[in-house]
Amino acid sequence: MITSPNYTVLSAKDKYDKPTKRVHEMWQTDFTYFKVVHWGWYYLTTVIDDYSRYIISWELCNTMKAEDVTRILDSAIEKVGVSHVKIIHKPRLLSDNGPCYLSGDLKEYMSDRKMKHIRCRPYHPQTQGKIERYHRSLKNLILLEHYYTPEELKLAIGSFVKHYNNYRYHESLDNVTPSDVYYNRHQKILSRRELIKEKTLRLRKQENKKQRKKELRLQKKKEFAFTETMT
Repeated sequence: MITSPNYTVLSAKDKYDKPTKRVHEMWQTDFTYFKVVHWGWYYLTTVIDDYSRYIISWELCNTMKAEDVTRILDSAIEKVGVSHVKIIHKPRLLSDNGPCYLSGDLKEYMSDRKMKHIRCRPYHPQTQGKIERYHRSLKNLILLEHYYTPEELKLAIGSFVKHYNNYRYHESLDNVTPSDVYYNRHQKILSRRELIKEKTLRLRKQENKKQRKKELRLQKKKEFAFTETMT
């Protein structure tokens, strides 16, 4: 099968041979769904930065159409400003093979903006593991409650996104937050942690040395007292 040059279909692997090394090298996008009581189903579309896991943009939609995808991409592009400055490599877009991502309208949109679209292998969602895990974490909390208006659901999602981006530590990011990586604060944070660790280990070593000396003095006193009683 010969694919369009604007599209690339990844092989079925759990991770990339060449992981992203910088912010905005690649974005992942996908839909997930929620039910609003008496309103029906709503569909959350999200753009997440692959390198930092930072949620760039999200929107709660009534449908899952190509126009919803292009609208969220417009929002992400506007927020990061990639359309206002001259850059060599624009973000690649990674998605699944849903109808909205296979549409001609999206193909034309990506071509006009000189952005490359990568699609994961069908029936292999692990390729989009980062946004899949984000959706799982989101639903684990959001689905604990019932929502009776779309606005209630939007507020809950917005609150989670703020927490996820700015306060939730990720083991895969060396226990810093997505915003720390996205705004390039993580190296300073990790360096400061390493200094604190070294200082703590040094102080602990000194305390252990003092404790051993103290124990040795007590042992000598006991031995001396024992010798005195024997004589």
